This record gives sequence, C-alpha cells and structure tokens, in this order.
Amino acid sequence: MVIFPIIIAISLVLYIYYKVAILKTKDGLTQAYFNAKSRICLGSFVFFFAINQYILYQTQISLFIGIILLILGAMQLSLGFKETKHYRNEWKRLNPQES
Repeated sequence: MVIFPIIIAISLVLYIYYKVAILKTKDGLTQAYFNAKSRICLGSFVFFFAINQYILYQTQISLFIGIILLILGAMQLSLGFKETKHYRNEWKRLNPQES
C-alpha cells in the first residue's frame, strides 16, 4: 500500500506549510482560517497514520492504538472542516466586493 505513505507525507508537508503561513500573516481572520486548514492536515495525518500502522503490523496493540488515533484524527478533521467553512463565510461576509 503505497498510497498511505504518500498521503501521510503530503498532509505533513501541508500542515507545516499552513503553520508557517500563520506566522507570515497579520490578519486575525486569515490566521484562524490557516489554523483551521492546518487542523485538517493534522487530522488527515493522524487518521492515515493509524490506518497505515495497523496494515503494517496487524497486532492487537496496534489495533487499539490505531482506533484511538483514528478517533482523534476524525475529530480533528471534523473540527477543521467546520472551522474552515465558518471562517470562509466570515471572510465573504466582511469582503463582499472580492467574492
């Protein structure tokens, strides 16, 4: 399964990208939006890392740890998508001429 390590690497790189982008911007709304996007990347990293580890080892302990990481990753993904949608709508509300 080559797809999981590729997804893991891409999500980790995007997570670092969005965290650096937070430092470069001064606008609080943009920082919150980038933080929400980085939360999505972190959630996908943890989610797919858990799946990959269970596929590699297939032991009972990796199953338990994988379930915990799957739940945490899914929670991060869900919260990230909700925050991203909220901050995108806020930006459109505050900048109607640019949308």
